[in-house]
Amino acid sequence: MKKNLLIAVWFTLVTTVMFGVVYPLGITGLAQIFFRDRANGQLIEKNGKLVGSTIIGQAFTGPGYFHSRPSAAGAGYDPTSSGGSNLAPTNKNLLERVKGDVQKLQAENPNAPIPVDLVTASGSGLDPDISPAAAEFQIPRVAHSRGMREGDVRALVQKHTKGRDLGFLGEPRVNVLELNLDLDSLPRAR
Repeated sequence: MKKNLLIAVWFTLVTTVMFGVVYPLGITGLAQIFFRDRANGQLIEKNGKLVGSTIIGQAFTGPGYFHSRPSAAGAGYDPTSSGGSNLAPTNKNLLERVKGDVQKLQAENPNAPIPVDLVTASGSGLDPDISPAAAEFQIPRVAHSRGMREGDVRALVQKHTKGRDLGFLGEPRVNVLELNLDLDSLPRAR
């Protein structure tokens, strides 16, 4: 009995150290060596200042910026509260929010169909990307606000449009943060 108890204690200590300390430190070290950018959250710095991550959406509200999808994460784009709203399609609050978003977008670009991702939140509420159609919809507003030609803004959107992964997985997308940072690096027309 005493021998079995001693073996159980030693087994517990060894496995705790092995799988609670050595293994996590080893995997973290390998990740830092081989996948440093991904292991650290794919952070973006501009002029030595952290401005965001390519994998977590954030709010852009100014007329000279491309806007992200609506967020249902916490108070909006809160990475500690990731998740959808879980509101049913017939929920009054959801319908009112979508209706309000549609009205704002129709006023912005009255003759264009509104892409669905500009009025619906993603499952995580933190999607950093929009569809190329959502970016195309916003080009007139951004170009007008920045005093740029629509063709120049469209070329920038095309530069930031990523295709399907491996040619068949997912959908084409545009990373909003990267696009807006690239816009900010251009001289503004006056």
